[in-house]
Amino acid sequence: MGKVLVNGIKLYAYHGCMEEEGKVGRSFIVDVVLDADFTKAEQTDRITDAVNYVTVYEIVKREMDIRSHLIEHVGRRIVKALQQEFPQVTTIEVKVTKLNPPIHGNVDSTAVIITN
Repeated sequence: MGKVLVNGIKLYAYHGCMEEEGKVGRSFIVDVVLDADFTKAEQTDRITDAVNYVTVYEIVKREMDIRSHLIEHVGRRIVKALQQEFPQVTTIEVKVTKLNPPIHGNVDSTAVIITN
């Protein structure tokens, strides 16, 4: 067993409840942790037997491109899509961070962590 971490996926997206967020958008960071059995990949040294980082990025980007009011919603979509793509993964953790959220105060970010 082991973990695949894809950290700091920086994307610009249009998530949020406020109308302005749907028009202007903002920066987000997504971090993904996948627990999987690496035995086959360790033995064969083939990408087809591993969790492909490029595919993880592409799934995150695709789901982040679909507007949601809540980052909880987009986070759950990412988890579901990763589960479908990588059935060998036992546990998935996705952290979606919204930078400079529209809060009346000095806040760097808000985030949610979604797991399966």
